[in-house]
Amino acid sequence: MGARLGPGLGLAVVSASSFGLSGPLGRGLMEAGWSSAAAVAVRVLLAAVVLVPAALVQLRGRRHLLRRNAPVVVAYGLVAVAGCQLSYFNAVARMDVGVALLVEYTAPVAVVLWLWLRHRQRPGRLTALGALLAVLGLLLVLDLLSGAAANVPGILWALGAMVGAAVYFVLSAREEDGLPGTALAAGGLLLGGLVLLLAGAVGLVPFTATTRPVAFDGFTTPWWVPVLLLGVVTAALGYVAGIAATRRLGARLASFVALTEVLMALVFAWLLLGQQPRPVQLLGGLLTLLGVVVVRLGERRS
Repeated sequence: MGARLGPGLGLAVVSASSFGLSGPLGRGLMEAGWSSAAAVAVRVLLAAVVLVPAALVQLRGRRHLLRRNAPVVVAYGLVAVAGCQLSYFNAVARMDVGVALLVEYTAPVAVVLWLWLRHRQRPGRLTALGALLAVLGLLLVLDLLSGAAANVPGILWALGAMVGAAVYFVLSAREEDGLPGTALAAGGLLLGGLVLLLAGAVGLVPFTATTRPVAFDGFTTPWWVPVLLLGVVTAALGYVAGIAATRRLGARLASFVALTEVLMALVFAWLLLGQQPRPVQLLGGLLTLLGVVVVRLGERRS
């Protein structure tokens, strides 16, 4: 485990940073006239275009692995990609963004409970303490102390996003079936993107896109620049690095390290949108990182 820890943590931070960049980039596109579903669909489909050739090379002479793992790929695409994204944006449409994020990022707790109930991997005291510290840190990072309002449909959608995120970590940790991580990501992203296109076609979600320039804090860029970054960096790189990290760290530890995505999103929002984080949010970020460290100590002891 020690030889896999360093690379695993590095990959997890790369994945969290990539995913954290997606929010500010998507916000810029949506303010330029894109709907959230259109931005997400382009993001995951472009990532699939990038990853499918590499996946085909990895599967050369081993196509049977894809057929044998078809249920895993379908679950990954429908739940961890399309379901998670659609649920999150439907939640944001009905409730405060911070509340939706907080509910979704209870996914590590769900992973711990799943591993406990399904695989009898009972969390130790340090793991439980790390979970508590991480959640308290998120409360400060999301600055919910001002009292944000929510409603029942919004909370249900956010819980759906939480389930999708938990499924992402659990499925990403599977390596006993031999399916390469790039193949899992490519198949899931392709399927998830097609499902999002279908959802837009039938009117389940608004689906609009424009070619207007995208304005960020202090500069403007052509529309295709954030689109390429969304597809290549925040999706292709994010999912591949996340799967590789999860297979090295395990679903439980990787899900807690991924909480740093919230902190990364604050940093990128500061740089791209001019949304400077408040001191209480920086304190929360440090508390979240401390929670990750404590979880790691709990993993080592167990």
